Amino acid sequence: MPRSEPEILVDRSDAGVVTLTLNRPQVKNAIARDMWEELRRVFQEVNQNEADRVLVITGAGGEFCSGADLGGVMTEGHVLNGMHPVSAAALALSEVSKPVIAKVRGAAVGAGMNLALGCDLIVAGESARFSEIFSRRALSVDFGGTWLLPRIVGLHKAKELAFFGDMLSAREAAEIGLVNRVVSDGELDAFVDEWARRLAQGPTLALQMTKRMLASASSLSLAEALGWEATAQAVNFASRDTREGVAAFLEKRPPVFRGR
Repeated sequence: MPRSEPEILVDRSDAGVVTLTLNRPQVKNAIARDMWEELRRVFQEVNQNEADRVLVITGAGGEFCSGADLGGVMTEGHVLNGMHPVSAAALALSEVSKPVIAKVRGAAVGAGMNLALGCDLIVAGESARFSEIFSRRALSVDFGGTWLLPRIVGLHKAKELAFFGDMLSAREAAEIGLVNRVVSDGELDAFVDEWARRLAQGPTLALQMTKRMLASASSLSLAEALGWEATAQAVNFASRDTREGVAAFLEKRPPVFRGR
């Protein structure tokens, strides 16, 4: 019997917050093969739509994402060809220029963990648990985990997590810098809504350039980073939002940023 609801839900608020919800709660939101292309499409759409100012990624039914749906993978054609949509979705997520928040309850394992790591900020409920579970399935890490994990926790800790695939609680993940905040499950929605609202009301252009520079900083010399900073500030000073920010400061009032 066909599903009555889409496997990926996309909701847009008037404030510019886009919420993407993985919607396969019966399998802890495991990502089926045909969902990778839809994820890529949504990521690219958010990146290109000026009205979209923040993206929140979460899962239905009290779970974030249990990774790829291996049942489908094992019965389909050449696996290397099947990895192209996975990699394309991971790359599209990395190219979203707006702030991206992962809102994590329950399992975030395998590609689901790396989906969260590919976001700019991770807020975890106390029920959240994380694992690079690949090795326990005789698989190597994918969805960008080999690139993301050592940059977040360091090379040796990344090897430990990838080799053993141990499960981390939300608190353990916070202790090693995998997540930004841990809150109770009951407070999770309100906390993420507040962060998303603040970011959506922020200076979009300045935030986009800061995100891009932070992402590339590890591959730049200090002199190169300073050059990019100078260029970014020149762009900012030509924007309406910076003029508004300076005016609001001088007039001692909250700024109203329009995103340009």
